[in-house]
Amino acid sequence: MRNTAKLTTAVLAAGALTFALSACGSDKGSSSASSDYSGPLVVAASPTPHAEILDYVKDHLAKKAGVDLEVKEFTDYVTPNTATEDGSVGANYFQNQPYLDDFNKKNGTHIVPVVTVHLEPLGLYSHKVKSADALKSGATIAVPNDSVNEARALKLLAANGLITLKSGVGNEATPADITENPKNLKFKELEAAQTPRSLDDVDAAVINGNYAISSGLKPAKDAIVLESATNNPYGNFLAVKKGNEKDPRVKKLAKLLTSPEVKKFIEDKYAGSVIPSF
Repeated sequence: MRNTAKLTTAVLAAGALTFALSACGSDKGSSSASSDYSGPLVVAASPTPHAEILDYVKDHLAKKAGVDLEVKEFTDYVTPNTATEDGSVGANYFQNQPYLDDFNKKNGTHIVPVVTVHLEPLGLYSHKVKSADALKSGATIAVPNDSVNEARALKLLAANGLITLKSGVGNEATPADITENPKNLKFKELEAAQTPRSLDDVDAAVINGNYAISSGLKPAKDAIVLESATNNPYGNFLAVKKGNEKDPRVKKLAKLLTSPEVKKFIEDKYAGSVIPSF
């Protein structure tokens, strides 16, 4: 039986508040990592596919490798990093490099990647049209409201000819950086987790792969536009607070997450909606 802890929104908020208060109370040793590598390795993860992949490792590979693994599920994109920073968890698995770079810069955290495991292609979905070309003039598109994922969503739309972005725009692009919008598209900025729920209220929505899958969507089949995996910088990785890369439990888990068994599990379970990056 799986020992996966699911946190409520209230607990998540309390954890984030605790981190904020502790950060205000001390500015010394903020980048120092724990040297206590005993006990289970607690990993914060998004439910799908991250926790599912970790549960596969826990159930089939961890014991033989000598890894005592505990998985904690989080439904937001903030608390896994704050919990890793304050030591509430030993590692996390949910994010990509552009998002982490932006998070560390804005929050003064010291999270670093360990090993890249998979890619979840970002997709455009709709309950009202079957192709991007069929979007009508003035259509409303929901996009994630965090800076990196919003930029990623706009780049997806630009790559498919729906809009044109200002030359050289980076991972902080917003609708204000759109230079051409031939369909006069309107944008509804929502928390990433809310985008699947908006599909009945908007003409289309750009949805992160993990939220698409957990909502019953199949990116490889259901997306009317899907991000290319070629040279894609948005691979998701196992991450720790700087200094904990040397934790032997982390090293063992990194090896298991990039094993042939995990590659086959990802390919078989997600059928192209999640792609191994190793």
